[in-house]
Amino acid sequence: MELKLIRFDSGTNDTLGIFFIDGKFAGFTLEDEYREIKIKDETRIPAGTYDVKYTYSPKYKRLMLEVMNVPNFSGIRIHPGNTEADTSGCILLGNVCRHNPFGDSRIEESRLAYDRIASLIIHALGRKENVTLTIKDNV
Repeated sequence: MELKLIRFDSGTNDTLGIFFIDGKFAGFTLEDEYREIKIKDETRIPAGTYDVKYTYSPKYKRLMLEVMNVPNFSGIRIHPGNTEADTSGCILLGNVCRHNPFGDSRIEESRLAYDRIASLIIHALGRKENVTLTIKDNV
């Protein structure tokens, strides 16, 4: 399964993107902002291609989708959330994007988007498919 995240807007506090599964639109993303020098829990991960696995999160005490082998980052998850306050370098999923060019943006219907998208990814992993996420910066 091929996942793709194309970032289209990077503000002072957040980054918005479009999420695709096997070339088909699946939803929107919200991440932390770009920083040249990483600040823990306040910086988005670098563009690149990463494996995605379903692993146990000690922080949340449950199985979650994890973006693997991100240079200088650990515990990067794909999960629900609405604003930059809900992410610590992780990728949030949503069905609705509320872009605000003058301040903080948000995504909505996050739980619905996450449940739908995560189900597809988890099923693919259960079938022993390789799941990769390619992140591209268009900002």
